Amino acid sequence: MPRLRLALAQTNPVLGDLDGNARSIIDTVRDAASKGADLVAFGEMAISGYPIEDLAMRPSFLAAAHERVHLLARELAEAGLGDVPVIVGHPDGPFEPRLLGTSNAPTAIAQNAASVLQGGRVVARYAKHHLPNYSVFDEYRIFIPGDELLVLRIRDIDVALIICEDLWRDGGPVGRVLHADAGLLVVINGSPYERDKDEVRLPLVTRRAIETDTIVAYVNLVGGQDDLVFDGDSVVVGSDGAILARAPQFVEHLLVVDLDPEGATDAQLPDDVRRVELSPGTPSNEKPEIRAEIAELPDDREQIWNALVLALRDYVEKNHFPSVILGLSGGIDSAVCAAIAADAIGPGRVFGVSMPSRYSSGHSRSDADDLAERIGLHFRTEPIADLVLPFEVQLGLTDIAAENLQARARGVILMGLSNQEGHLVLTTGNKSELAVGYSTIYGDSVGGFAPLKDVPKMLVWELARWRNAHASSRGETPPIPENSISKPPSAELRPDQTDQDSLPEYDVLDAILEAYINGGLSIADIVELGFDRPTVERITQLVDRAEWKRRQSAIGPKISRTAFGRDRRLPITYRPTAV
Repeated sequence: MPRLRLALAQTNPVLGDLDGNARSIIDTVRDAASKGADLVAFGEMAISGYPIEDLAMRPSFLAAAHERVHLLARELAEAGLGDVPVIVGHPDGPFEPRLLGTSNAPTAIAQNAASVLQGGRVVARYAKHHLPNYSVFDEYRIFIPGDELLVLRIRDIDVALIICEDLWRDGGPVGRVLHADAGLLVVINGSPYERDKDEVRLPLVTRRAIETDTIVAYVNLVGGQDDLVFDGDSVVVGSDGAILARAPQFVEHLLVVDLDPEGATDAQLPDDVRRVELSPGTPSNEKPEIRAEIAELPDDREQIWNALVLALRDYVEKNHFPSVILGLSGGIDSAVCAAIAADAIGPGRVFGVSMPSRYSSGHSRSDADDLAERIGLHFRTEPIADLVLPFEVQLGLTDIAAENLQARARGVILMGLSNQEGHLVLTTGNKSELAVGYSTIYGDSVGGFAPLKDVPKMLVWELARWRNAHASSRGETPPIPENSISKPPSAELRPDQTDQDSLPEYDVLDAILEAYINGGLSIADIVELGFDRPTVERITQLVDRAEWKRRQSAIGPKISRTAFGRDRRLPITYRPTAV
């Protein structure tokens, strides 16, 4: 039985940085070649970054990506790496609209493609067939689909190649893999992280391996891209469904594995399957065997924490922010945001500001100071009472207007320091608050990135406890003060205020929000789950009314199936029928 040494390159491209991404690819291929790889596969759009959104409509961008792939092939050969076949994902075009006669988007000029590079040139090309148009994806609108399965013959092994969504759909290219009698199926992916997604993704890969009677190699991107975060988690599954190799999550990684696929046959290929013969390298049977690496999947809370940390780190680094700044209230949300920021970019680049009002409690200030000391971040105090008073007096503001003025004064301080010192402002609100509009527009909602935007309040507490326990297990100081975790949450905009003055207990609130936002249930359906009807009606009304605030909110990392923003797009002007 022939052997193939496969290298799956789990990389973190910077969107648009064609030259930088190409240099990273060359370095990774060099590493793979030093390990004796027969074939190297990179993720979806690895040359350009993903998703490219409406850059797919820009001819100059597409032409530059096309040329960069061909230049990359020549650069690999010049670096002495031309013998190793390399699969790299990229946007391709521009094509004339409807040129291929298969596009559902009449103005589409691009394809989501994968090219095979060897010997200094592009020797084969595959275009993604199934273009997703759900959740965060809009590829159906911007790409022209492919219509042919590509099979690569490497010595005596046939390797089929598809892209991401092609694996998820029954029929199509997956259905042709069995007819092509391939021994290995390589799937290149740009699959964003979601909580519990592995409960869907791995079973899918396993099912496809068994259905097609092939080894399936799934390579995924890693890294943050605006409000998306890619977790990697590349995996190789045998035709019997067993995991043969697995890469760790949330880090760049080269996964190298020796495989023994079924040998190629001379079976007649269907008309919609194309086979390309690749030049043979040194047979893997003659190389020392590499032990398969199977990384363990972390605990659910650790996965979420790592996703939030990576998303923030990449947003800061890829956009060249020197540091971040956030308000520290002594509460749980700002404490967790500060801990995430310190883990992402180091405490020396995190600036916290305590902004007490005349209603701020002593523990709010002491808890913020304790947090800063535990983490080692920069910390300053800027009282707001003297800033708020002239506005209150001149405008005659009282009640909610006066409360919101305090939040807006804090927003002005943070944005002023951001302008003066170059920090990225982090807004610290969580998904529960964002859902019901429990924030002040242009106040505590100001900022360029919201680490907890898709994290419900109950999960914020859970993450805080996990992070402290994780620190203790490593002999480190827990970063989050226990008092910030245990005390009742409060905006402290009036005497003795708590969140539960305006909202139900957070366990009840989060359960209703889960049913309404993620589950899409009606008021009647939620009441049938056992919740009080007046409470359900009030919460769903708050959610609907707060859409205008959410449209203006900072982006934040998506970790759930239904995140605000790309996932959930609803009208602002909307008068629902109560049902």
